[in-house]
Amino acid sequence: MADDRTYAAPPTRRSIELDSAEALRLLGSVSLGRIVFTQRALPTVRPVNHVLVDGAVVIRTHERAALTARTRQSHGTGVVVAYEADDIDPVSHLGWSVVVTGYARLVTDPLELARYEALLHPWVDRAMEHTVRIHPGLVTGIALVAGDPADAG
Repeated sequence: MADDRTYAAPPTRRSIELDSAEALRLLGSVSLGRIVFTQRALPTVRPVNHVLVDGAVVIRTHERAALTARTRQSHGTGVVVAYEADDIDPVSHLGWSVVVTGYARLVTDPLELARYEALLHPWVDRAMEHTVRIHPGLVTGIALVAGDPADAG
């Protein structure tokens, strides 16, 4: 039996590269992202809430978190991580995605800890005893916008 419904062609979209300042601005406009780090030589991804402070991504972790252990093992040098956040409309598929790559370190200064704890409240109901700050070494982002790719130029 033939289907008599007509379907509209999906809207065209194009990808625009964002500069690092705009990418960080967008990252600061949302509070949920994903941190990527290695665990037993394999990539590991965890969803976490964050705050952007002075250009750095700040998250909180608990004592038994794999990321806490990895940053502690780095002896202050930091652990290479990627942090990704996005805001993409599920219907139109328009929006943006940002990735920050850099070194994650445990925050130990009591004044900084107090500041970050006041700014960032975990979404889960569990003690988050540690704070991790990611200093961006590389910031990349794309915006998915409506339009014909031939229009880019």
